[in-house]
Amino acid sequence: MFEGLTERLGKTFRDLAGIGKLTESNMADALKEVRSALLSADVHFKVAREFIEKVKESCVGQDVTKAVSPGQQVVKIINDELVELLGGESPPPLSKKPLKVMMVGLHGSGKTTSSAKLAKLLSKKGNYRPILVGCDIYRPAAIDQLEILAKNEGFLFHGDRESKDVPAIGKEGLHKGLDEGADLIIFDTAGRLQIDTDLVEEIKRLRSMVNPDEVYLVADSALGQEAVNVAKTFHEAVDLTGIILTKLDGDARGGAALSMKHVTGVPIRFAGVGEKVDDFDIFYPDRMASRILGMGDVVSLVEKAQETIDEKEAERMAEKMQRADFNLEDFLSQMQQMKKMGSLGSVVNMLPGMNGMEFGDKEDQQMKRTEAIILSMTLEERRNPKILNGSRRMRVANGSGMKVKDINQVLKNFGQMRKMMKKMRGGKGRKMMESLMGGGMPG
Repeated sequence: MFEGLTERLGKTFRDLAGIGKLTESNMADALKEVRSALLSADVHFKVAREFIEKVKESCVGQDVTKAVSPGQQVVKIINDELVELLGGESPPPLSKKPLKVMMVGLHGSGKTTSSAKLAKLLSKKGNYRPILVGCDIYRPAAIDQLEILAKNEGFLFHGDRESKDVPAIGKEGLHKGLDEGADLIIFDTAGRLQIDTDLVEEIKRLRSMVNPDEVYLVADSALGQEAVNVAKTFHEAVDLTGIILTKLDGDARGGAALSMKHVTGVPIRFAGVGEKVDDFDIFYPDRMASRILGMGDVVSLVEKAQETIDEKEAERMAEKMQRADFNLEDFLSQMQQMKKMGSLGSVVNMLPGMNGMEFGDKEDQQMKRTEAIILSMTLEERRNPKILNGSRRMRVANGSGMKVKDINQVLKNFGQMRKMMKKMRGGKGRKMMESLMGGGMPG
């Protein structure tokens, strides 16, 4: 998300280079471009206007030291204002037990899948034992979907396919969860329009019945300026405590993220960035601001690596790479560990200066094709690629559904990588490879 905003802000900052002092005159064009970029990202016009005023007040009259360019100074000011706009530093509760969470939102915003994702995240980070309570009695198969998600993750579940009394279903689910040792109770409610007064009244009654600790609005990040009206209506109805943004990976504008907290005063707590249950994390305003400004998010990248990469395996691989004793079996292992961290694009965009680089489905598909090719080889062929003669390559091509030229290209790329590793032998090369493989990754 935010690719367009990042690109336009980057151009503005480059234009500011070389200016000795920030004045109203030389800031006017720059701030006009920033405002235009915000509006293009679907940020609400009132939010954009107030944001520009705050940045302007902070910028004008500041002297620029020799060590810091005006562009860098403006980046720092805008970064600070973005962090504040996105919610400041307010981490979500991860210690209260039992914790009762109610999910509300529009039709199709992703409440059911977000319920399972939130349960998975909190069970991992807060050592919770969740129960998912199906309170959506209107959408066909909603209860079935939630039950399947709960079963797949080993969570407790409660649903009543006969009852039409949503508050009663919620109360029963709460009691069942507490009786069976659950300390995280998540109530998945039906989607509704903010103008649907009957359904809004229903979630008000459910709120009164179960008395949740947290009420999260699940909102599609592509809502744009309409996000403001949605957030205001739900906040007035059920007193929201947080927002969960979904589909952050699918919207290049992301204006909802920059509008909702400002209008409601309710912080964004979590964000969904994909379809898998693990594609969900705590929303850190400072890290998101850094990404928007093209400075990457190294902290999240390191955390993700620590969660997914096997440290002993990384050390073993670094040793093999240092000896240039790296075969296709090792290459396959590294690709599979890389996949655990998410899509190639999501990983690359966490690196400073790489935000907005074109790493999408094409690159991920190429990794899948390479994996299929290596999996079609025998163990002996993976460990000793030199034995892959013409007939063997034909068999691998048929087994992977590829062409012989694809097998040749993979082997060529692998050969070039081995040559590079031989050149990297030595102290400096070893340290670099250990960092790349996760062993001693710098904090």
